Amino acid sequence: MKFLKSPQIIRLVLLTITIVVSYCVARYVLTPQSFGQYGWYRGNALGEIAAHEPLFAGKKACDECHSDHINKLNKGEHKTLSCETCHGPAKAHTENPDVAVPKLTFAHCVRCHEKDPSRPEWLKQVTISKHYAGQRCTECHVPHQPNEVPE
Repeated sequence: MKFLKSPQIIRLVLLTITIVVSYCVARYVLTPQSFGQYGWYRGNALGEIAAHEPLFAGKKACDECHSDHINKLNKGEHKTLSCETCHGPAKAHTENPDVAVPKLTFAHCVRCHEKDPSRPEWLKQVTISKHYAGQRCTECHVPHQPNEVPE
């Protein structure tokens, strides 16, 4: 038991005890009461998430005014996509048509069509550095029917 009397061992034991006690106190103080109620997350998070106002309107809301675009889209390769996948959240636009829907940008196309080995082979992909010639994607491709040439 002589090694317990050496000052470096005593300091090491005290430091270890301090770290463990600090961790236990911090965990007790910082862990929300509802944590673990339904598994490894806060039980109160469900109510907080449900209280958020929805941002997306859905494809049916777009169909009320833009059925011509929806019909065109349903014939093309993007038929499984919601309008808001490319145009962004449109709940505000459906409630007030004067609110503009975001326009398509280069980033919207690249998000899905940039060459990535993890994507399925059937998804048309391009290497942007080789394919992109400085113009916007919509100058050569019609977003609602990508195989068509723009008018």
